[in-house]
Amino acid sequence: MNLSDSPTPRQLDEVRDSGRRPLARLSAAEAVLAELRSEIESGRLPVGTKLPAEAALAARYGVSRSVVREALRSCAALGLTETHTGKGTFVVSGRIAGDLVLGRYSARDLTEARPHIEVPAAGLAAVRRSEEDLATLKGIVADMALEDDPASWVALDATFHGLIARASGNKVFERVVADLRDALANQSETLNLVADRQRASDVEHRKILTAIEAGSAELASAAMAEHLAAVTEAVESLRTN
Repeated sequence: MNLSDSPTPRQLDEVRDSGRRPLARLSAAEAVLAELRSEIESGRLPVGTKLPAEAALAARYGVSRSVVREALRSCAALGLTETHTGKGTFVVSGRIAGDLVLGRYSARDLTEARPHIEVPAAGLAAVRRSEEDLATLKGIVADMALEDDPASWVALDATFHGLIARASGNKVFERVVADLRDALANQSETLNLVADRQRASDVEHRKILTAIEAGSAELASAAMAEHLAAVTEAVESLRTN
């Protein structure tokens, strides 16, 4: 597989048929997730099956353990598997859940709550942000546009949203978004792998940044609302994928 290409279903079949040669690194986690999801949804890995250990899966697919962990987190978010400390990871459903499982919160929880928190926070950030806040936001957005490592991008994404909440000057918004950080990161990671959201998010983030830099509360709120609506649409699309 070419390192610049995402693996197609046919290529994934070729991986199975050829003794599982290494997957392309650029989309390795996406490919591993697609492979695991296919085997679970087809019944080749039925409910109750214990998956091989991370090291064994990494060797099977020719990827790092961090890539396997990323794919397994998304499998769990989709409701296909559960990991029990000291026991392993087990298949718990043959089809994706109606809602993403994101630790203490679900995608529905985030969808319902975020517009009431992050939209006004973005508006306040536009009029209250400091020059230091703006410079940091610019640096984050620039780094995200160049970032090829999925885990690093997700961390930057969470930092971007957290900094906007902090720049709003409202400590309730700041505390709530900080509390949601792990769930937001898990959701972003899964949407990037399944719905290819990363580059679209980059565009949306730049629009939010531009509005904050311009000092327009109205435009910043609208840009954040547009971003959250796109995320919601991506979450909804998982039910039909």
